[in-house]
Amino acid sequence: MRPVEIKEGIWWVGAVDWNTIDFHGYSLARHGTTYNAYLVMDEKITLFDTVKAPFVEQFLDTIAQVVDPCKIDYIVANHLEPDHSGALPQMIQACSPEKVFCSPMGVRAIDAHFHPQGWPVEAVKSGSSISLGKRNVHFIEARMLHWPDSMLSYIPEDKLLIPNDAFGQNIASTERFVDEMDRSFVKRRMTEYYGNIVTPFSQVVDKILDAVDEMNLEIDMIAPDHGLIFRGAEDVAFALDSYREYAAQEDTNRAVVVYDTMWHSTEKMAQAIADGLTDEGVSVKIMALKSFHHSEVMSEIFQAGAVVVGSPTHNNGILPLVADLLTYMKGLKPQNKIAAAFGSFGWSGECVKVITQWLEDMKFEVVDPAVKIKHVPDQAMLDQCVEQGRAVGKALKAKLK
Repeated sequence: MRPVEIKEGIWWVGAVDWNTIDFHGYSLARHGTTYNAYLVMDEKITLFDTVKAPFVEQFLDTIAQVVDPCKIDYIVANHLEPDHSGALPQMIQACSPEKVFCSPMGVRAIDAHFHPQGWPVEAVKSGSSISLGKRNVHFIEARMLHWPDSMLSYIPEDKLLIPNDAFGQNIASTERFVDEMDRSFVKRRMTEYYGNIVTPFSQVVDKILDAVDEMNLEIDMIAPDHGLIFRGAEDVAFALDSYREYAAQEDTNRAVVVYDTMWHSTEKMAQAIADGLTDEGVSVKIMALKSFHHSEVMSEIFQAGAVVVGSPTHNNGILPLVADLLTYMKGLKPQNKIAAAFGSFGWSGECVKVITQWLEDMKFEVVDPAVKIKHVPDQAMLDQCVEQGRAVGKALKAKLK
């Protein structure tokens, strides 16, 4: 890879992963990702983060196009997850840095991941700073955004924020900046990233954004560790405003009807429920779990005000793909959803009870009654499904008022 100078004396030296299709349990839909790292050329040459271990040789070669890696003085580890620290042992071996800076929780993470011997690790607390010569680096701890060790680095002289995973998108490309791509595409990838990784930590996002506001930081570039870099006032505002929007998890006039089916009865019910929702003016997306990965479904649910989940009864429970989705969704803790359950059965009929319990455990506002149909629905049964969709739509509209 070629290094890219993102500001005078500051270089992108990361790696592009074109081939990865799974990231933290969600499908990248073949968009790939990047592991961004940044090299600051100053009196103290400083590297911010590294890359995933398999890319270490490429990483060293990219750095070498700017400076001999052995001349790096400092390494800042904003986050110790292996996609950003996998190459850290090799970098320490290659450059023998004077210091490796990380958060206090990062010290523990380094010990747990690498069991180092004699590494020059130094903890930097929130509000502390270091001098690189002409530049200074201010540190902001961001615990649980999205790991306990996470922190942000800010260089005031360059108005540059390096926030690690925050504001990231999984995009593999030769472009390095948001303004080089269609913004709607970037927004979609950023929404997916937030919905599938950051959602449980939305309260932390609000606190960090508040802290940035209170510090009156001048920012004209945000350089995350995945995806594209935001440069200029317009794109920086786009990034910050998007995260405010995501963290709020406000209701929208959208619904997702998600299901798996055995002999198409549950599928017919899903379509009838969607008709009822559209009768109430709600925008609907129908998602069959045999066709959509659970992370694709979660990206839609994250942006929806209502979710309706269906399954036939299977071994006195629900189909595995539905259980998979509900497990995944519960872990991400989405907020402020209207919900309902539906299903079909041939013998025992536990499906609706099982799904309803999942939805209640997630603290969703469950609309009763659920609809459960034996074997194949006739028109009267499908009419019940339409009415369920209308009931969910009315509940959502009432909440939106």
